[in-house]
Amino acid sequence: MAKDVKPTRKNLMEIEDRIELSERGHGTLEKKRDGLIMEFMDILDKAQDVRGDLAQDYEDAQKKINMARAMEGDVAVRGAAAALQEHPEITTESKNIMGVVVPQIESSRVSKSLDQRGYGIMGTSARIDEAAEAYEDLLESIILAAEVETAMKKMLREIETTKRRVNALEFKLLPDLYDNQEYIEQKLEEQEREETFRLKKIKEKKEQQEKEERQAEAEDEAAPDVGDESTAEPDMEQSTAGGVPGGD
Repeated sequence: MAKDVKPTRKNLMEIEDRIELSERGHGTLEKKRDGLIMEFMDILDKAQDVRGDLAQDYEDAQKKINMARAMEGDVAVRGAAAALQEHPEITTESKNIMGVVVPQIESSRVSKSLDQRGYGIMGTSARIDEAAEAYEDLLESIILAAEVETAMKKMLREIETTKRRVNALEFKLLPDLYDNQEYIEQKLEEQEREETFRLKKIKEKKEQQEKEERQAEAEDEAAPDVGDESTAEPDMEQSTAGGVPGGD
C-alpha cells in the first residue's frame, strides 16, 4: 500500500493528520468498548437472576394450574380465565446506554385483586385464585425478562461492532498509515540527500570554474610584460651600437 502513495510533503501532512484522527478515534472506541462491556456485565448479572426467577415462576404456575384442574376441573378453570374483563397493558419506552438504545417496558393491570379478576368469589376455590396469582407473577417475570434479554442482545451486538472497529483501526488502518508515513519520510530524506549532493557538486563545479577563470585572467595579465621585455632588449642594443661609432 505504501508504494501507491506519492512521496510528497503534502501527502505526508495529510497522512499525519489521518494518523492523529485515527489515534483519537481508536482511543474513544476503546473507552466505549470497555464501558459497554461493563454495562453488559451488569445486565448479564440481572439477566441471570431474571432467568432464574422466570424458571421458578413458570414451575410454580404449572404446579398450581395442574392442581386447580385436578381439584376444580378444566371447565371451571377455563371459565375463570374467560371471565377476565381487564387485560394487561404494556407500554414501551427507550433509554440510552453508552449510545445504545434499549427498550424499557412498563406494564399495568397485570396483578389484580380478587374482585378485578371477573369471576365470582363464591363460584371458585382458593386453588383457582392461587393459579391466577401464579400466572400473574409469571407474566410480570416474562415482561421483565423480555426487557433484559432485548437490552442484552443489543448491547452484545454493539460491543461486537465496536470491537471490529477497534481491531480495524489497530491492526489495519493505523499500521498502513504508519507504513505510508515511514515510506514517505524515507523517500523525502533520500530526495533531500540527493539534492544536497547535487548542490554540493554544482558548488564545487562553480568554484572550479571560478578558479580556472582567475588563473586564466592571471595568465592574461602576465603575458604583456614578457612581450615588453623582449622588445626592450633590441632597443638597448641599437642604442649601444649607435653610441660606439659616434665616439670614434
